[in-house]
Amino acid sequence: MTARLHHRRHALGLMAAATALASPLAWGQAAGWPTKPVTIVVPFPAGGGTDAFARPLFAALTRQTGKQFIIDNRGGAGGTVGATIASKATPDGYTFFMGAVHHAIAPAMYPKLDYHLDTDFVPVGLISSVPQVIVVNPQRVPVNDLKGLLEYVRANPGKLNYGSAGNGTSHHLAGELFKLQTKTFITHIPYRGAGPALQDLVAGQVDMMFDGLASSAQHIKGGRIKALAVAADKRAPGFPDVPTTVEAGVPSYQVATWYGLWAPKGTPKEIVAAMQAEMKKAFAAEDIKSAWNGLGTNVPNLWGDDFGKFVASETKRWAEVVKSSGAKLD
Repeated sequence: MTARLHHRRHALGLMAAATALASPLAWGQAAGWPTKPVTIVVPFPAGGGTDAFARPLFAALTRQTGKQFIIDNRGGAGGTVGATIASKATPDGYTFFMGAVHHAIAPAMYPKLDYHLDTDFVPVGLISSVPQVIVVNPQRVPVNDLKGLLEYVRANPGKLNYGSAGNGTSHHLAGELFKLQTKTFITHIPYRGAGPALQDLVAGQVDMMFDGLASSAQHIKGGRIKALAVAADKRAPGFPDVPTTVEAGVPSYQVATWYGLWAPKGTPKEIVAAMQAEMKKAFAAEDIKSAWNGLGTNVPNLWGDDFGKFVASETKRWAEVVKSSGAKLD
């Protein structure tokens, strides 16, 4: 054996040994994960659609793992404040970020973000996708269906207003898209999250919202607000009496609010896989299936890179909506 060949074999042997050592170490991290509480940064105030899915899901993960999954609400600037905080978290598997469709819209609305969703995070999976619902305060808006709303708005241009979770959120863009497609005018009132906007809608401080069905669900069922239509081509699970925008004569108006989970860039892939496994276990449970159905949707099945590709397609779609509607930060 030549000295050169001996040296090469020795080097390959060392590399193989290093790989063998590294792999069990990485999997050992995942096998023991979590060993302490896990923080989920939710970039909106409590009470919105993000919370409606986050709380039951992460309560289930707490039960499954025996470790606390703590929701940290960090609202502001259409969800971008919380995203910035999460992007700078230590990537050790103990901080995750629960974002939403709003974060696919943000790049087109905010020219200077302190994070990049596609490069500063690792996509974990889709948590839910629910249709937007057009809801009104029945004491302030005297209509019973979407046709009646359009007639009222056209007869009273500028009289009605709609609340949103903030500038650049799906609520805001859904409203602007509706105005564009129906050639109507409704004044936009931005809030610091869907929860505060919804509270004011119920209290009669604003007239209407283009809301994610999940956050409006209990108020619709309680009769505090009235659902005129879901922005989809099929009626929502759990809400068979609410017609679709297709049925109501506005077929082009279809908007969904979706929520997903990311990890900060650099989080070990084995821990990301462990989180996915825990989520899949939770999604298979009947209580989560029932909860999702009550919020107007079914449990999803979109993970990792496939989820990342979905988000990229949504980012492109909403950039086109921003451009065509002329939506701006108020």
